[in-house]
Amino acid sequence: MFSKVVVILAAVFTAKFAAAQAPQCARNYTVQLGDTCDSISAANNASTYQLAVANWPTINDDCTNLQPNSTICLGDVGEDCQTTYVVKLGDTCDGVSYAAGINDTILVLNNPQIDQGCSNLYVGEVLCVASNVVVPPAPGGTPVNVEGPPSSTPATGDLPYCQ
Repeated sequence: MFSKVVVILAAVFTAKFAAAQAPQCARNYTVQLGDTCDSISAANNASTYQLAVANWPTINDDCTNLQPNSTICLGDVGEDCQTTYVVKLGDTCDGVSYAAGINDTILVLNNPQIDQGCSNLYVGEVLCVASNVVVPPAPGGTPVNVEGPPSSTPATGDLPYCQ
């Protein structure tokens, strides 16, 4: 009898602990035919990185496996950046930061997929430009890789001090 109680208590504790650790989705979206991660992000003010993390590993790195009529999470409670900027041709980290009224450090902290030289921005990528850090933690402690679609256009390189 005691062993059954211990097993039941352990199961209840494990379930409560797991539920406390699992992020809770703040906003959902139903995928439409023709959607891309960037189009969903832009239309719903959710950064491309945030969308990738909130749906990892369901959505793959290059976002080619979206299924129409499936429901995805746009951002988790407490980690839902809704202040965004869509990268345009010619954009740099410095230009995006300046336009948003934030510094490069905050930009990179909210968008950990940006490389050290800020040379991997691509046209259509949606960045979080909040004035505080609201980025979700990466699964396993490593930032999720966010790749532009195969046909994406690089925005341009950046000045050396965007590091």
